[in-house]
Amino acid sequence: MLVVDDSALIRRVLADLVGASGEFRVVGTARNGLDAVKKVQAYHPDLVTMDLAMPELDGLGAIERIMREAPRPIVVVSARAGRGTSEAIRALELGAVDLVEKPERGGAEEIAALGPRLLEALRAAAATNRSQLAGIAAPRAAAVRSAGSAGAASVALAVAASTGGPRALAELLPALPPGLRAAVFVVQHMPANFTRSLAERLDGLCALRVVEAAAGAAVAADTVFVAPGDFHMRVRAAGAGGARIELAQDPPLWGVRPAADHLFRSVAQAYGTAALGVVLTGMGKDGAEGLGAIRRAGGATFAQDRDTSVVYGMPHAAVQAGAVGEVAPLGSLAAKLVAEIRRRAGARP
Repeated sequence: MLVVDDSALIRRVLADLVGASGEFRVVGTARNGLDAVKKVQAYHPDLVTMDLAMPELDGLGAIERIMREAPRPIVVVSARAGRGTSEAIRALELGAVDLVEKPERGGAEEIAALGPRLLEALRAAAATNRSQLAGIAAPRAAAVRSAGSAGAASVALAVAASTGGPRALAELLPALPPGLRAAVFVVQHMPANFTRSLAERLDGLCALRVVEAAAGAAVAADTVFVAPGDFHMRVRAAGAGGARIELAQDPPLWGVRPAADHLFRSVAQAYGTAALGVVLTGMGKDGAEGLGAIRRAGGATFAQDRDTSVVYGMPHAAVQAGAVGEVAPLGSLAAKLVAEIRRRAGARP
């Protein structure tokens, strides 16, 4: 693998960290984006870790060039300072497969503490489907939103995603039109300080309103609620007033918080046959058990197929658990979801 960062200290610490694991071999380091592009061409690394804020050519420019010229899994290692969060989301759209948050300030010990999370991200990157690494160069513009409140949601769509998820979400969610009487709930495995930027980025792409979920918020139609990083998100029925969002810091499930299984089970209980669930690309098995709960409640369940998944771990686990009613390529999922939502809500095209 190749380590890219403009700090000599961080390059050394990350290289030592990765090399000491015995799982990965560092073939070189690069001090900026231009250096990274040259060394990718020279060393042909299997994996790359990429900083974003660098001189000459920044991380976004380097990712875009690498994905165009010689696609390979890239893990962004970035601080959340300033524009860092929005740039990190854009990096994931461009084809980077995962994001590791590094401290804004800190010495060797603080950087070394990233070890477990970095190795986890590298393992996921090593398992990626390279044919799906090409990013979204120019996401579509959002459709015009209708004015006024959409009212309470009568149908719920719950979405789970992990590695490769931000790019999948940037394709799936903009294809959902307003007026379906549906609310959408998203669990994307992502560091706590980046989910708001993810919601803001998706909000600029979608005809639906996209927000980072807040505790106690009323569930409204034509709205996408993104689970905040480090909080499990659940939906609770609240009588005539409709459903509301609950956030909690229960222990991580499957090593992640938020966990899609908690969301899916709550959606199954609150919406029953008016619930839909979909598991997108990602490492691990989060979402499989909860998707089964939606199916047992009479809801509709879907999974992204192997060929279009960056990592087929989560969809495969859901299929293996017997929780999936239909497997489909990412490009056709939105149309299938819209048709099923309309059928269950009694809405008209």
